[in-house]
Amino acid sequence: MEKFDVIVVGGGHAGVEAALAAARYGAAVGLVTLKPEAIGVMSCNPAIGGLGKGHLVREIDALDGAMGRAIDQAGIHFKVLNRSKGPAVRGPRAQADRKLYRTAIQRFVHEQPGLTVIAGEAADLVVADGAISGLVLADGRVLACSAIVLTTGTFLGGVIHVGGETREGGRVGEAAANALSIRLRSMGLRVGRLKTGTPPRLDGRTIDWSACEAQLGDDPLEPFSTLTERITNRQIACGITRTSVETHRIIQENLSRSAMYGGNITGRGPRYCPSIEDKITRFADRESHQIFLEPEGLDDDTVYPNGISTSLPADVQDRIVASIAGLERARITQYGYAIEYDFVDPRELSRSLECRSLPGLFLAGQINGTTGYEEAGAQGLVAGLNAARLAGGAPVIEWPRTDSYIGVMIDDLTRWGVSEPYRMFTSRAEFRLLLRADNADQRLTPQGIRFGCVSTERKQAFKKKALALAYYRSALSAISASPDEAIRHGVACNRDGVRRDGMALLALRGVECTDLTGLSATLVDCPPAIAELLKTEAHYAVYLDRQRADIARIEQDRQSLLPEDFDYHAQGGLSGELRTKLASIRPRNLSEAAEIEGMTPSALLLLSMLVRRQSDNGRLAG
Repeated sequence: MEKFDVIVVGGGHAGVEAALAAARYGAAVGLVTLKPEAIGVMSCNPAIGGLGKGHLVREIDALDGAMGRAIDQAGIHFKVLNRSKGPAVRGPRAQADRKLYRTAIQRFVHEQPGLTVIAGEAADLVVADGAISGLVLADGRVLACSAIVLTTGTFLGGVIHVGGETREGGRVGEAAANALSIRLRSMGLRVGRLKTGTPPRLDGRTIDWSACEAQLGDDPLEPFSTLTERITNRQIACGITRTSVETHRIIQENLSRSAMYGGNITGRGPRYCPSIEDKITRFADRESHQIFLEPEGLDDDTVYPNGISTSLPADVQDRIVASIAGLERARITQYGYAIEYDFVDPRELSRSLECRSLPGLFLAGQINGTTGYEEAGAQGLVAGLNAARLAGGAPVIEWPRTDSYIGVMIDDLTRWGVSEPYRMFTSRAEFRLLLRADNADQRLTPQGIRFGCVSTERKQAFKKKALALAYYRSALSAISASPDEAIRHGVACNRDGVRRDGMALLALRGVECTDLTGLSATLVDCPPAIAELLKTEAHYAVYLDRQRADIARIEQDRQSLLPEDFDYHAQGGLSGELRTKLASIRPRNLSEAAEIEGMTPSALLLLSMLVRRQSDNGRLAG
C-alpha cells in the first residue's frame, strides 16, 4: 500500500494548486487524476483573470501558487480591465495559448519535489476512527494518507447536454466520476446540482475578421506574477462582433429545443456568465449582445466565441453562428454544450475548507459551488496547504475576509452557501481599497512565508521589493517643500504656506514620482511599478487609513457586549430581516451577531457603530 501525507483528487486548476501548495509545505503528496496528460487543461475559455478574478490570481501568486506564472508564460493578449477607474477595481486579464498554459502547469507539477502523479479514478474514501485514512481507486488500489483534497470540477456525476441529447461526462471526451458522487451522498452531505456551459468552437480561418472590430492588448504588458520580469510571447489581437436580430429570432424559435429551457437540466447556471438563451430571454429589449472572438493559441486556428455559450442542438448552433457578422461562413469545430454536475453545499465546511463531519477531508473548486479557474485555484491552494498542515500536526489556517479576496470568497461560501455558481467580483469585498490587485504580495506573501508555502526564490524577490518600497517611501518622507519650493521645481501646488512631504505632494492631482526628482535625486531611479504603487498609497491615504481603522474596530469590538435593551427595530440602517432576527436572538456580543444568517460584514460594522454611538450618548447624558 502506497502512503502519502496528502492525496489530491483531480488535476484541474484547484487540484494543481492544492497539490503544489501541500508539497511546498513539505508534505508527501499524491495527485490522482484520470488523465495525467490533461493536467492543466483549460476546459472552458482560454483566459485567466478579469474583474475580481484577477485579484485572486495575484493572491495565488503572492502565496507562491502556479497560476500567475503559468499565464505569464502562456499569455498572448494582456489587458487590464477598468484601467480608467480606481485601482481597487482594476482587473488584470490575459488570453492564453492553451497548449503553452498546459505545458507550463505540467512542468511545475513534474518539477515539484514531493509530488507524485497517479493515474486512476477515485472510487471510495477510507475512514478510520471518524477521520480520513485513505483513498480507494476504481482498480482496487488503496492509497493511505492523513488528508484528502477533493477537486472534482464538473466530473462529479457530470452529464453533458446538447439539445435533447445527454451523455455522462466530466467534459468532452472524458468520463464522469460517478462512484465518488454516490459515496459523498451516502455520507449524508448535502449534495445539489449546478450547471455551466460552453460555446461552440470555430475555425479561425473561416472567420471574416475584416467584418469584426479588432481588440488590441495593452502596451506595455503587465504580468501577473511578481517573479515575471517580462512577457516574451508574441501578442495577438482579438475580435469583437455582435449577435443580430436574426440571431435572436433563431434562438427564440428554438428555445424548447435547448437543454436548459426544454426541462432536461435541473441545476442552476451562473447568473453572471449566462447562456445566449438566457441573455435573449432575460434581456429581451436588447437587439444585440457582444461576442469576443478569442484565438486559442499562436499555432492553433481554433477560436473561442466568448458570449454565445449554448446547449441548443447542433443544427441550431450552425444557424446561430451564420447569423452573426463575420461568422457567416465560419465552420464549427466543436459544438457548445451544457454540463450538469454535483456539488457539496459549502456550509458543510469550515473556513479551512475541511469537512466539518469528516476530519481530514477537504473540498476545493467547483465541488464547493464556484465557477471559474481563478476561484478554483484559490480554494485549492488554501485546501492543499491546510491538508498538509493537518497531516503534519500544525493548526489549520482560516483566512479573514479583511485580508484578501480569498478570505472574502471562503467566508461567503461557508457562511451563506450558494444557490448558483459563485463568481468573484470586487463588489463582494467591503475593504476593496485595501485589497487591491497591485498590493497582493505586500498583503499575503509575509503570511505565506509564515505558514510555510513560499519558496526561497519568492522570499528573496519579496524581500528585494519590500526593501525598494521602504527605500523610496523614506525618500518621499524626507522631502519637506514649501509651496514656492514645490512650484519652483515644476510641481503645481496651492500657495497655502503648508510644507509638504513627498507623499503629500504625490497625492496632488497629476503629480508623479518623476515630477519630484528635483526635490529628491533618489527618486530618479524609482522603478515604474514601485512609483505607481506609491502614487496609489499617497492618493488614497485618507481612505486607506479609514478602512484600516474600520477593520481594527471590527476586531476590537467582536467581543464587546451588546446592550440587553438595545432597540434593534429602531435602527434604520439595518434591513428589516436583520432587525427582526437580532431582536429575537439577542446576541450577547458582535461575534455571536456575526453568526446570524444574513449578517453581512458591512451590516456588522454598522451595528458596531450604532452600539458605540448609543454607548457614547449614554455616557454624555450621564
